Amino acid sequence: MSDAESLKVSIDRDQSGKRLDAVLAASTALSRNRIQQLLREGYVSRLKPGSGDKVETSDLQASLKVIEGDRFLIQLPESRPLCLDAEDIPLDTLFEDEHLIIINKPAGMVVHPSHGHERGTLVHALLHHCPDLPGINGIERPGIVHRLDKDTSGSIVVAKTEATHVALSDMFATHDLTRQYVAWCRGAPRWKNQRIELPIARHPQHRQKMAVHPQGKEAITDAEVECFFGPFSQIRLTLHTGRTHQIRVHLAHERLPILGDPVYARSYHPGHDIPEPSRSVIAGLQRQALHAELLAFTHPLTGKDLHIMAPLPDDLQQLARALQQNYA
Repeated sequence: MSDAESLKVSIDRDQSGKRLDAVLAASTALSRNRIQQLLREGYVSRLKPGSGDKVETSDLQASLKVIEGDRFLIQLPESRPLCLDAEDIPLDTLFEDEHLIIINKPAGMVVHPSHGHERGTLVHALLHHCPDLPGINGIERPGIVHRLDKDTSGSIVVAKTEATHVALSDMFATHDLTRQYVAWCRGAPRWKNQRIELPIARHPQHRQKMAVHPQGKEAITDAEVECFFGPFSQIRLTLHTGRTHQIRVHLAHERLPILGDPVYARSYHPGHDIPEPSRSVIAGLQRQALHAELLAFTHPLTGKDLHIMAPLPDDLQQLARALQQNYA
């Protein structure tokens, strides 16, 4: 990487004890929000003392307190302007008022614009549906409080006002809401209920992947087997933290890879020991069989209890019916 694509920051005595994101923003021309984004995506590394430019770790939190003598490397990914024109894309709205909107996001839709996804995102659709969103949480992620992976379907809440965005962000930070997912997995665990409490960090070799790592961030998932289907399981997952790819990483670590997961499950081609129609439906999956079904919380502005269920999309309905037909 050339000098134009990276920045080095050394911490002096006056900066010691301050937050990493604040120090890096003050030491560069980058905004604090941009620094936080680069931290989340693994583009900021701490360099080993006295070792030139060898990286010590890239799993850094924005709230880390720096100390004098620390050195950090900021790698700047290639940037291109993002098109944020509103697009008339149909939305499956589960709930809406003047404060927030809850969408049943389809698989295949990216939540917010990024390089390679400059159009057709949920944000583009929301800008058409809610013209007042610009200015909330920045131009790239207006109103976005949390996210779902591109190929995970289900419920996602978006703030329509600044006050709602602040309140919802606090609720997600304190885990003061219920998020439940349904996954169809390969394997049948011996347990019926299990708390999976394993820290997650960015994969040391593959930056686009996450992995269970002892130095990672706390990650807690409650898993409950709803149905056993021979060599497969239908599992309900309740999130207590919101790490990137948390459910997919935790289930893969438990040797329960989600069917259709192209990243955390080894390539699987059901053989003739799997009866029809299950064999054809599983072989035809185009994405991980994971759905954010339930989102429940107290409305931060009205005080109303919301209990929002996102209906299963057609591909997962077909999977559920096939497994029930063969194994129930």
